[in-house]
Amino acid sequence: MPLNSLKNRTWILVADGARALLIRNEGSATQPKFALIRRYRQENPATREQGTDRPGRTNDATTHKSAMEPTDWHQIAEDRFVHELAQVISTAFQRNEFDSLVIAAPPAALGEMRKALPDQIRDHILSEINKDFTHLPLQELEEVIPKHLS
Repeated sequence: MPLNSLKNRTWILVADGARALLIRNEGSATQPKFALIRRYRQENPATREQGTDRPGRTNDATTHKSAMEPTDWHQIAEDRFVHELAQVISTAFQRNEFDSLVIAAPPAALGEMRKALPDQIRDHILSEINKDFTHLPLQELEEVIPKHLS
């Protein structure tokens, strides 16, 4: 997408599996001015700290026993967090709070967001940036996001 696609009333979601910034561009395409709408954060300890049971075992038709894959509680929580963000975006879209959307997230969160967002919102996505920018302050995001629009 050309630089002029980052217009006023564009929302930018900068997220990973545990943190997110929801930002609105109140400037223009050539001079973006980002305003923080809301910051999201969830506590999500590692799976080893969340689950204490050993993985289950299963019997096949013979006398062999096999261990089942352990549940990744950490990943489940991250996916749930991304789905909650998608719901926030969907509600805002239905209220006509933004015209277009830019999503910046690492691959796993970006993939989960693609699954979670309804088709009518996907048509309004200007760009998906496959990077984790959650650690950057707002002023740096104003510089970085426009450079990564594709």
